[in-house]
Amino acid sequence: MSDGTQVSPPAPVSEAPRGEDLLHNPAVNKGTAFTEEERNTLGLRGLLPARVCSQDEQVMRVMENYRTKPNDLEKYVYLTALHDRNETLFYRVVMEHLPEMMPIIYTPTVGEACQHYGHIYRRARGLFVSARDRGKIADVLRNWPVENVRLIVVTDGERILGLGDLGANGMGIPVGKLSLYTACAGVHPSCGLPIMLDVGTNNETLLDDLLYLGLGQKRLRGQAYDDLVEEFVMAVQEVFPRALIQFEDFGNVNAFRLLKKYRDRVCTFNDDVQGTAAVALAGLYSALRITGDRLIDQRILFAGAGEAGTGIADIVVSAMMDNGLSHSEAAGRCWFVDSKGLVVKSRDDLQEHKRPYAHEHEFCEALADAVRCVRPTALIGASGQPGIFDRDVVDAVASINDRPIIFALSNPTSKAECTAEQAYGWTDGRAIFASGSPFDPVTLGDRRLVPGQGNNAYIFPGVGLGVVLSGATRVTDEMFFAAARALADQVSTADLDQGSLYPPLSRIRHASQSIAVAVARMAHETGLATIEIPGDLESYVASQMYEPTYAASP
Repeated sequence: MSDGTQVSPPAPVSEAPRGEDLLHNPAVNKGTAFTEEERNTLGLRGLLPARVCSQDEQVMRVMENYRTKPNDLEKYVYLTALHDRNETLFYRVVMEHLPEMMPIIYTPTVGEACQHYGHIYRRARGLFVSARDRGKIADVLRNWPVENVRLIVVTDGERILGLGDLGANGMGIPVGKLSLYTACAGVHPSCGLPIMLDVGTNNETLLDDLLYLGLGQKRLRGQAYDDLVEEFVMAVQEVFPRALIQFEDFGNVNAFRLLKKYRDRVCTFNDDVQGTAAVALAGLYSALRITGDRLIDQRILFAGAGEAGTGIADIVVSAMMDNGLSHSEAAGRCWFVDSKGLVVKSRDDLQEHKRPYAHEHEFCEALADAVRCVRPTALIGASGQPGIFDRDVVDAVASINDRPIIFALSNPTSKAECTAEQAYGWTDGRAIFASGSPFDPVTLGDRRLVPGQGNNAYIFPGVGLGVVLSGATRVTDEMFFAAARALADQVSTADLDQGSLYPPLSRIRHASQSIAVAVARMAHETGLATIEIPGDLESYVASQMYEPTYAASP
């Protein structure tokens, strides 16, 4: 963010360390772009090659090296090193090449990076709060060098993307999310704090790995776990009282109850539940512009009844109620298949979060059979089970609908329920498709179909920006509802004509700006805002968005 009153950038170069220390401070380092005058006044003469380079030239050099890397993991490591060396240049590169960089700094490559975290580790980024810190978590938080923290992304590493329990290796997720806050919504990098809540891991492979960096113990459960999380949340209120806490990639056993426990106490949300829900709802709005149908007439079958699936259903129910249905009518249009089969009332093994969507119906074990029984207009995958939308399943949906809506939202790409090529190919191009990870365009005859990526990056950065700029004390479902509408409004007719349900990544900053405006406005309308915003909200939000340009020395 720019020099606004709510969020302050880091100290200018004149207050930064000198000489070699300056070159080792990524927040203020310019590398070869330090001017002749700066080299003289800041003790840099001789520590850099003679030529002064423009930032454009630095970007050119970075991209030349980046594109020689043999695989995506090596590209991730290279960008991480750049981030550790020159933060401004890192964000300039990412923002100028976002469609190319997004799959590297976040899904799907970040999943691979988390799997190998202990083996590719170079330098700590963020804070590691472990079970050993019980009773002194506030002191650990005070070790962070920045006081003006406004956004915290925290994980306990139990459900990293669709990869499962990666323990402390999951730190790559908060780091990646905060990079997207800056790249996609212009939140100043100094405002974000990634945190790993290391409570152990039940992943035996990691426990046997000599290079694993987390606690070598089984996961905390029960009261000990709850006490640690409670201390953490309260420590944040003490040390960073204006910070928004984003819970990320917690296991189902904890995610729902932690959200329920804290959402009305502190400023927090769970991106896997609420962010995923909002981006899926925006995709549904776009899909219905293609079909010409109404949301309240949809019958939706979800494959996967975890955080993402039930979160999407909850927001869809709210949207249907907003269009006139009762809660029971809206919930009756959302059906689930979990690992055991169709979620119906006769089952006695249902977790609490599944019960609102358990309907009176005969039990079906196979997904394809459930499709034929339920006859959905839309099939949404949030299962983490690769390939479960097989030919039989897709054929079943396509036989019911002229334009079947098929969302394969599981991340990373290796966990997708089906590919774009399969969805389009098996339906002769009739499918209206979206995915959680990126897929290449598909050519069918003379048609070129460009699948939209229903990535949470379209939602959470704008929501966070709106919360920060309004000083909202809570994050509500109404804010995510407004965010979904704002995102859907950014999809053009040209986007829809090529099959894209979301705007291209090249327009994501504009989309995030619109979402931030909608969220900030909602915060004011609901009495949750603590910061007065000028009348021209759009211009104000735009003025607060960070641009990665070097600060001039006095």
